[in-house]
Amino acid sequence: MGKVINIQPVTRIEGHAKVAITLDDAGNVSDTKVHVQALRGFEKFCEGRPVEEMPRIVCHICGICPWAHHLASSKAGDACLGVTPPPAAVKLRRLMQSIAYVSDKILHFYFLAAPDFVIGPDADYSVRNVVGIIQAAPDIAKKVVQMRHLGAQMLEHFAGRAIHPTFSLPGGVSKPMTEADRQYMLPLANELLEFSRFSINFAKENVFPKYLDAIKSIGVIKVGYMGTVTDDGALDFYDGKLRLMKPDGAYDDFAYDQYVDYIGEWVAPWSYQKFPYAKKWGKLDMSLDNPVGVYRTNCLARINVADKMATPLAQAELEEFRAAFGRPAHLTLLYHYARLIEMVQMAETTVQLLNDPEITSPDIRVPVTPKAGRGIGCVEAPRGTLIHDYTCDDNGLITSVNLIVGTTHNAAAINMSVNQAAKTFIKDGKYDQGILNKVEMAIRAYDP
Repeated sequence: MGKVINIQPVTRIEGHAKVAITLDDAGNVSDTKVHVQALRGFEKFCEGRPVEEMPRIVCHICGICPWAHHLASSKAGDACLGVTPPPAAVKLRRLMQSIAYVSDKILHFYFLAAPDFVIGPDADYSVRNVVGIIQAAPDIAKKVVQMRHLGAQMLEHFAGRAIHPTFSLPGGVSKPMTEADRQYMLPLANELLEFSRFSINFAKENVFPKYLDAIKSIGVIKVGYMGTVTDDGALDFYDGKLRLMKPDGAYDDFAYDQYVDYIGEWVAPWSYQKFPYAKKWGKLDMSLDNPVGVYRTNCLARINVADKMATPLAQAELEEFRAAFGRPAHLTLLYHYARLIEMVQMAETTVQLLNDPEITSPDIRVPVTPKAGRGIGCVEAPRGTLIHDYTCDDNGLITSVNLIVGTTHNAAAINMSVNQAAKTFIKDGKYDQGILNKVEMAIRAYDP
C-alpha cells in the first residue's frame, strides 16, 4: 500500500487548506490534491436581502480584500437597478481600490512570500517566517509595517474603514472628497509610490536572481490566463472587458455579462471550492501532461493577457519582465514578480487620481429605485478576476447570487502546480521539511 503525506495546515496563506500527497508503492507521487473544507454559504444567505445592502454584506467574505468584494457588489447593484454612477464616484471607487491594492501587495510579498526567498526555502520553519524577516532585515521590516499602516490610514481617513467598508453603494458612493482630504492624502500616496519602486528594485536585485532555479522548477505548468483589459489592451483593475488567453497566447475578449458562455464550474468531491474552467476549450482535465480547460487569474495572468500596463513606470517594468520571460510567461513563481509590477501601477494610479481635479466633485451619487433586474459586477481583485452575479425581484430583493472569486478561478491550476512540485521533489519515498515547503511555495505563489 502507498502512503499519504498530509501538509496541514498550509502555512502563510490567507485562509485554511491542507495538501494530501499520495505515494505509490515505490514511494513516488501518484497524485496530490489541495483540500479546502471551509463552507461559507454567502450565495445562499444573501437571498432575500435588498440589493443595496449587498456591498455591506459581501465585503465580509474576505478581511484581506474586502474592497474588491465591496466594489464588485456595487457594480452589480448598479447594473441590477439600471444606474450609472457619476464620473467622480467612479474615480473615488478606483482610488479606494488602488490604495487597498498596494497595501495587499505589501502584505503578501513581505509577510507571506519573502520568508521563502530572504530566509531560504530550505531553512527551518522556526525562522522561515515574518519574525525571521524582522530579524534578518529590521530596517526594511520597520518600513514595511509603516507602509501597511499608511495605506490603512488613508482608507480610514476618507472612507471611514480600511476593512469591511460601507463607502460604495449602488448609484455611486456615500461622500465626496474635499480639497482638505486630497491635500492630506496626496503626500501619503507619493510615499506609497516610492516604496513600491523600492520594493520591485529590491526584489530584482536581491531576490529573484538568487532563486532562478526555484522559479524554473517549482509548480511550473502551462495553462491559459484571464484578466481585464481596456479597449486598447491596457491592464485595468476596475472596468473593461475580460480576455481569456490560451497557453499559446491566442485569446478571446468578451463582456462581463457573457461570462457564462465562456466559464463553466465543476464541483470536486474533495473540496468545497468550485473549479471554474474554460468550457469552450473542452471538459476540465487537470492532468499535468495534457491539461484541458485550465486557466489562471491573478497578477501573472493579468500581465500576460494585457498588451500593456496603464501607467509609465509599470509599463517600463513590464517591458523588462517580458524581455526576460516572454509572453505569456508560464513559470508559477513569477507571480511574485508580476505582483510587484502591479503594485507599481496601482501606486501610480493612486497619485494620478488624487491629482485629477474631478476627484473633488460633489456629484457622487444618482438616485436609485428598486426594480427587477440582473446585474453582473466584475473587478480585478488582488487574487484574480472577481465576478458578482445578482438577480433581484420587483422590490429589489435578491433572488439568486453567483460568485466566482479570484482564488476559485485558480483552483484547478493550484492543484496542478502542487502536484507538479510534489512529483518533482519527492522521489523514492524521500522527503524532508524543505521539500514539503517547496510544495507549499507552489500554493503561496497564487496568494490564495
